[in-house]
Amino acid sequence: MLFNSFGYVVFLACVCGLYALVPVRARWLLLLGASYYFYMSWRVEYVVLILGSTIIDYVAARRIAANPGLGERRAMLALSIVANLGLLFSFKYYGFFSSQANELLRWASVPHELPSLAVLLPVGISFYTFQSMSYTIDVYRGVREPERHFGRFALYVSFFPQLVAGPIERSTSLLPQLGRLGSIRWENIAPGLQMVLWGFFKKLVIADNLAPTVERVYSNPEAFTGIEQLAATYAFAFQIYFDFSAYSDIAVGTARLFGVELRRNFRLPYAAKSIPEFWHRWHISLSTWFRDYLFVPLGGSRGSSFQWSRNIIAVFVLSGLWHGANWTFVLWGAVHALCYLAARLKESWLPVSESISWLRSTGGRVFTFHIVVLAWVFFRAETVGDAWIILKGVGSVLATVTTDIAAVPALVGSGFALWTSVAFATGWVAVPVAELVEYRLTKKPLFTVLRELPAMVRWGWYYAVTVGTVLMGNFRGPEFIYFQF
Repeated sequence: MLFNSFGYVVFLACVCGLYALVPVRARWLLLLGASYYFYMSWRVEYVVLILGSTIIDYVAARRIAANPGLGERRAMLALSIVANLGLLFSFKYYGFFSSQANELLRWASVPHELPSLAVLLPVGISFYTFQSMSYTIDVYRGVREPERHFGRFALYVSFFPQLVAGPIERSTSLLPQLGRLGSIRWENIAPGLQMVLWGFFKKLVIADNLAPTVERVYSNPEAFTGIEQLAATYAFAFQIYFDFSAYSDIAVGTARLFGVELRRNFRLPYAAKSIPEFWHRWHISLSTWFRDYLFVPLGGSRGSSFQWSRNIIAVFVLSGLWHGANWTFVLWGAVHALCYLAARLKESWLPVSESISWLRSTGGRVFTFHIVVLAWVFFRAETVGDAWIILKGVGSVLATVTTDIAAVPALVGSGFALWTSVAFATGWVAVPVAELVEYRLTKKPLFTVLRELPAMVRWGWYYAVTVGTVLMGNFRGPEFIYFQF
């Protein structure tokens, strides 16, 4: 069941109606049933996986809290980690690693092949295994007490607004809210529906109208010129942002209807002035998960510069692999790791005086934006070979413009100017202005500011976004990009 479908609108309306009717003590049960129904609408039998992960982590956490012995606690923690990562490996990574191993065996002339495993990737498995596993780790660390109510814990793992593509919630934030579910109130309905409406607009009007251009070029890059490849790469940069942030907006808005606050997953990422800042603004729930549950246990920033660099590279490469079983994602993570390290080294070696900080800020936005855009090539390309074809095409365009000013009119006539205009307007004008309003002037989220505007302005905005979605939305567009992860 896709968020951007009529079926989801009907489903959400029914759940909200029943939620208002059932007794308070039964609301967790209603949401749990709705969450499992939502998940089973994709593939019924895969509900066994999420239920198995839930049971293992529930039992492991209870045993950890009940046993003071270090050996028993470590054994239960290992059970949780192995079970969750084992599920993830079996369904998401086994095919990739077995194919790579078989190629290596053939190269070594070894007459043996690993068996293949033809299974469909369960939707949302990368998200709910990480969320469930983090709960067990928190109990082991003593950050929280184990949840004794199994049904409430099952709802924490499967809560349908953020089940499929996050944000990845922490038990310390989400579980207490699920334990005090209240009534549906107007102060929750209004901002919740605003977020849902804005998410629909971003997905249907922006992301899904960019998708055909991106798909056409990236599915067969050899058939297109460097200009077209560059245009498609710019288009994908905005497609993935508006697509993924749209899902997060709809998830946050849906949860808000039930009085549940989910964490913010994006904070104007294309306004970042460096790669480290970008990762404080992009997919925040995942980046902080890797920080707290991988980077810190590896040693974090402690130790030598070599150890810190090693930890950074490990985190980014594994986070790239988390997105998909393909070398393209590994390279995407590696590119960000190297850029992250370079940015940190530059900060320590090249201090900039306050008198030219504005120049550093503007130049940092432009440079960071383009590093991110070029890295997206590895993320979107179907193979490493396709990625190199596109990068070579983009490089040829940039080299031509740099060496031959006469080539500029040809670029403008090709339609390239359209995408560069979008990049400048959205990446370097609209986003910084939004940041200025949101974080410098009002100190409030934009939706909070919107609710404080006069009713005529506020409802005019609702009307414009709704009509724009209906008239310009691509209602036959692809599913959300992060559903495949």
